[in-house]
Amino acid sequence: MSPESIVPQFTPTEEERIDAEFEALIQDYLKSNHRQKVEIIRRAFTLAREAHAGVRRRSGEPYILHPIAVARIICSEMGLGSTSICCALLHDVVEDTDYTVEDLQLIFGDKIARIVDGVTKVSGGSFEGDVSVQAENFRKLLLTMSDDARVILIKLADRLHNMRTLSSMLPAKQYKIAGETLYIYAPLAHRFGLFAIKSELEDLCFKYEHPEAYAEVAVKVAESERGREEIFQRFSQPVRRALDRMGIKFEIRSRIKSNYSIWRKMEEKGVPFEEVYDLFAVRIIFDSTDGYPEKNRCWDIYTAITEIYQSRPDRLRDWLTRPKSNGYQALHMTVMGPDGNWIEVQIRSRRMDDIAEKGLAAHWKYKQGQVEEDKEDAEFDRWLNMIREVLQAPTPNAMDMLDSVKLSLIANDITVFTPKGDCFRMPAGSSVLDFAYSIHSSMGDNCIGAKIDHRVVPISTPLKSGDQVEILHSKSAQPKPEWLTFVITPKAKYRIDAALRRRHREHAQRGEGMLSQFLGEMGIEPSQSVVDRLVSFHGYARKDEFLAGIGNGDIDLAKNFDKIKEAAQDSSTMLSRILSTLSRSGKSKPTPKPESKVEADPLASPEQIDKKKPYMLRETAGRLNYRVAKCCKPILGDDVLGVIYEGNKVEIHRRSCRVATRIKSSRGDLLVSALWGEHHQARFEVSIALRGIDNRGILGEISKILIDDLKLSISGVNLKAKDGFFEGELTILVRNHGDVVQACQGLIRTASILDAHRIILDEK
Repeated sequence: MSPESIVPQFTPTEEERIDAEFEALIQDYLKSNHRQKVEIIRRAFTLAREAHAGVRRRSGEPYILHPIAVARIICSEMGLGSTSICCALLHDVVEDTDYTVEDLQLIFGDKIARIVDGVTKVSGGSFEGDVSVQAENFRKLLLTMSDDARVILIKLADRLHNMRTLSSMLPAKQYKIAGETLYIYAPLAHRFGLFAIKSELEDLCFKYEHPEAYAEVAVKVAESERGREEIFQRFSQPVRRALDRMGIKFEIRSRIKSNYSIWRKMEEKGVPFEEVYDLFAVRIIFDSTDGYPEKNRCWDIYTAITEIYQSRPDRLRDWLTRPKSNGYQALHMTVMGPDGNWIEVQIRSRRMDDIAEKGLAAHWKYKQGQVEEDKEDAEFDRWLNMIREVLQAPTPNAMDMLDSVKLSLIANDITVFTPKGDCFRMPAGSSVLDFAYSIHSSMGDNCIGAKIDHRVVPISTPLKSGDQVEILHSKSAQPKPEWLTFVITPKAKYRIDAALRRRHREHAQRGEGMLSQFLGEMGIEPSQSVVDRLVSFHGYARKDEFLAGIGNGDIDLAKNFDKIKEAAQDSSTMLSRILSTLSRSGKSKPTPKPESKVEADPLASPEQIDKKKPYMLRETAGRLNYRVAKCCKPILGDDVLGVIYEGNKVEIHRRSCRVATRIKSSRGDLLVSALWGEHHQARFEVSIALRGIDNRGILGEISKILIDDLKLSISGVNLKAKDGFFEGELTILVRNHGDVVQACQGLIRTASILDAHRIILDEK
C-alpha cells in the first residue's frame, strides 16, 4: 500500500510496537531451519525504518509495520530464509522513498538489490488505468518469475497482508482489490502450492465482497463443530489403534473446508449449508525418519484403513507416483464412515505436508543437495516456458491474454501419454488439439486428428487421464477460426490466434494490391471514399476484412464490376454534393459523432456519482437510475456493485459475477459501491432450475404455487420428461431476492419436486 501521510515522529507506544514486531520476526527466523544471518536482517530493518520514518498507512498505523508483517509471512508461512526476509523488509523502499536500486546494491549486494528491483517493477500490480496498462503490469509480474521466483512469493506475501488489513479502504476499493486478488493472486498462490495462503486469500475476498453470506457460513460452521468432532472421534479411534499397532509415529486431524469453498458449493449446487456433506476431511500425517520409503508407508496406511472401512474405488487419487504440477504429493481415499457418510482421508508424510502448505518454497528446501532434476521442477519450468510463449507478443485483446494465463494457473488435472510413453500434464477438459500444441506448435498447426488407444478421433475430442495419444498431422492442414472453440490451453489459443491473424494480414495485403491493380485498369482512382463505399456494398464492417476477402478469393472483383463502378460514381457524386453545400453555407466540414461504446438504457437516469459514497439504487415513477447487467442479471437483494459507464451512469453486477471480476482486475477506477434503495413497481427476471418426478398435473401444481399463492408471473417454461422424471428451468418475474427464496421453498414442499434452486448466471 502507498503511504497516506507523513508526520514528524511516532509516539513512544508506537515505537515500542515496532520494536516488538521486529523482535517477533527475529524469533520466527531463529526457530526456522535456515542459517542464522540475523545481522543482515537487522541492517535491512534499520534502513527500512529510516526510509519510512514518520510515514503512516491509511489505517493510521506506522507504515514500517507493513514490511515487517510481510517479512513474517515470508519467514513463518512460506519458510523462506534471510535473503527473502531482507527483500520483504525493503520491498517498498525503492518505490516510496529516495533510495535507489544502486543504493541497495552497494549496501546489500546484487542478489537482494535484484529481487527488490523485480518487486518494484511489478508494483503497478494494482492495475489502475486502462486494460493495456494492466496487461503490461501483469506481463511484468509473470516475466520476473524467470529471473527469481522469490519476487512473486514476496508479492504474494505483500498482497496477503494488504488483504488482512483491507478494512481501512473504501468499499469500492475493497471490491477492486478483492476482485483482483481472487482473479490473479489466489490462483498464483495455488500454482505455487501455497494452499494455506490461497485459502486465506479466497476467504478474505469472500468476507469483503459478501459480508452477510460470509457471516452466515461462519456461524453455521461454528454451530456444526460439535457434531463434526463427534463423527471424527468415532471414525479415528479404530484407525489410531491400527496405526499404533504398526508402530507408526503419526498425527490424525480433521480439516474443515474453507468458508469460501463451502459457499461456492452452495451457490453452484443450489443447496443449503446442511446439504454440503463433505464439510471436512481426515488428514493423516506420519513421520518418516526410519528410512522406510514414504510412498510405501502411505500405501501401508491405506491398506490398514480399508481393513476397517469400505473404500470407494472411483474416489482414489494417487498423487504419490505423479505429484501435481505445484509439487503436491499425497494419497487421497474416500471411505464409508461409521455414521454412513462418505469421508475423505488424506495420507501424507511430514515432508509432503510441509510442501502442501508452503508449496514450492518448502519443496526447494527439501531438495537441496539433490543432483537429479525433480519432476516437479521440470513441470514448473515447462509451465514457465509456456507463459513466456504467451507473453512474447502483445495480443489485440488484453483481457483474453489475462484469461488464458489465469487458466494456466489452475493445477493440471489429467495425465496424457505419447506413443513412446512420454508424459504430459494437461488441464481437465483439454482436447486432442490442445495436446498437439503442447507437443510442438507445428504439430498443432498441422493436426488433423489423433489415435487414442488405436482409435481414430477428431481434433475436438476431449482427453481423459491415462489416454495414450498419437497425433495425426498433414502439411496441408492449417488453423481455422473454429479451432478456437476446441481448445482451452493458453499456448493453443495463442498459436491459433497468431496464425489466423498472420494469414489475415497476408490476405489483406494481397487483396489491397489486387484492388489497386484492378481499379487502375478500370481508370478509377482508389481513393478512401471509393474503398469505403466498396466495403459497405459488399456487406463488410471493416476495410481489412474486405481486403482479406479479396485476397483469399471470397470476393471476385471481375464479377463485381458494376458494383465497383457504381461505388466510384456514387462516391464522386456524393463528394461533389457535400463540397457544394459546404461552399454555399460557409460552414466547416462536420465532425462525425463518435459511437457510444455502451448502449444506453432508457431506464437509466444520469446523476452525479461520488465514488467515496455508496450509490443508491432507486426506482422513481417506474424508472431506474441504473441498468441491470445482462451477464449475471442481479435482482433486488443481491450483493451488487456498480460499474460507471458514459461518465455518469451505473450498470450493476453481482459481486461474484465473472464479468465483474474481470472489470475489478482491469478497470478498478470504474467501480462504485452500490446499495439497494426504494423499489415499488420493478420486476426482475430470474431462472429457476427444477428436477422432479413426472406426475400427472405437475405443471398445474407449479402454476398454483407461483401464480395463485405467491402472486408471481411465469414468463417462460422449458421442462423435459424422461423415464418418469423431468428437469429443466422456468423463468419468473420477482420483486426481490425474498420472492426467489419463497418460490424455491414452496416448490420443494411439493412431493413431486426434488430440487428447485435459482440459476446463478456467469459465475463459474
